[in-house]
Amino acid sequence: MDRSPAPFVPPAPTPRTKPPSTLEMMRIVYRNPLELWGEHSYREPWVSVSGIGGALVVANDPGLIRHVLVDNAKNYRMAKVRQLILRPILRDGLLTAEGETWKRSRKAMAPVFTPRHIFGFAHPMLAKTEAFVEKYETTSGPVDIAQDMTMLTYEILAETLFSGEIAGESGNFANEVERLFETMGRVDPLDLLRAPEWLPRLTRLRGRKTLAYFRNIVRDTMNMRIEKLKLAPEEVPQDFLTLLLRAEGPDGLSREEIEDNIITFIGAGHETTARALGWTIYCLAGAPWERDKVEAEIDAVLAHESDPTKWLDAMPLTRAAFEEALRLYPPAPSINREPIEPEFYKDLHIRKGAAVLVMPWIIHRHRKLWDQPDAFIPSRFHPGNREKIDRFQYLPFGAGPRVCIGTAFAMQEAIIALAVLMSRYRFDIIEATKPWPVQKLTTQPEGGLPMAVSKRR
Repeated sequence: MDRSPAPFVPPAPTPRTKPPSTLEMMRIVYRNPLELWGEHSYREPWVSVSGIGGALVVANDPGLIRHVLVDNAKNYRMAKVRQLILRPILRDGLLTAEGETWKRSRKAMAPVFTPRHIFGFAHPMLAKTEAFVEKYETTSGPVDIAQDMTMLTYEILAETLFSGEIAGESGNFANEVERLFETMGRVDPLDLLRAPEWLPRLTRLRGRKTLAYFRNIVRDTMNMRIEKLKLAPEEVPQDFLTLLLRAEGPDGLSREEIEDNIITFIGAGHETTARALGWTIYCLAGAPWERDKVEAEIDAVLAHESDPTKWLDAMPLTRAAFEEALRLYPPAPSINREPIEPEFYKDLHIRKGAAVLVMPWIIHRHRKLWDQPDAFIPSRFHPGNREKIDRFQYLPFGAGPRVCIGTAFAMQEAIIALAVLMSRYRFDIIEATKPWPVQKLTTQPEGGLPMAVSKRR
């Protein structure tokens, strides 16, 4: 009698059985917040406590999450701690802007992400991926898949949203983006204490040079396009950059807001997809029986369908593997809100100014919401099962008015990249492959993802 193999359980922190001391907690939060949470956080519908930073609510119940992010979203603003971390990097980019600034930015960028435009990006995505994987033809030793996916998604972003006209070199960029998130994408102990914003965060001072590097790239990129708009407007591509520049004006975006949104997409937009692709390849390598199914599906589809705009719908098993990796390693592991006025949800009192955490990392591994929550089981997302998952128990792209504007872009990009990569090459775990999930701005594999690469055909 055939037996299915036991599911692959990739690495993750073991939930704590006792609370840490205040000093230990501050060390954990700076080093890796994913290691902070206790077993009760993964079992209760919500956790409400008071600590050194004030009241804290961890929202796990899908109904409560819907209440905070959708039904009563008007009573919730971006949490102060989150803004202290992100605003120095992104300023008034779409992820950090609020009020009228956010509305103007969202409206200005919406035309880029219509289905028509998304489909238009498919062939450039395919071409860039095919060119990128040629490097593996001459690869003789292990490669760091995490680093490679950062470079691949940067090249795709540069081509699709900026028509290849981003100043700077992709190799330098990949190194600098990692340095930026290492230095500036972490919670500082002073953030937990809610210290005044004017008090310098010493842990992030090292990132100022890297941030200046990014800002210079953006300004150079904008100046290149502005000059082209003046000299040859008929030759200017109608891409993300052009649309933003044409939205400049009293009723649109300021030049500074355009700069902030460009750096948001260069920094955060591609980084999330890069991490998700790396974790997907790693999880499939750890579950070769699942990889076999994905490879067979990709082979079958590519044998008769050359149009990449159709691959997302034609590859449900590939999509399911990607979505399951997003569940286990959500690129954005925390959504932070803060109530403007106090309120009740059922018997939960949410105080004014409390830190309300909607943690995809916890929700996606919650014992009451998922069967075998720590295991890599793509069949959860197969057709017929995917529809049974509550909208607010699976949040890789957020939810509500501030749901990720680039969701369709990222899904299409991921499936095209996986189809090309896995149709030609096989990625295997080696002795050096010992990643550890660490929360910075994204869920990153500490130690990278060194893997062996071999040709499939």
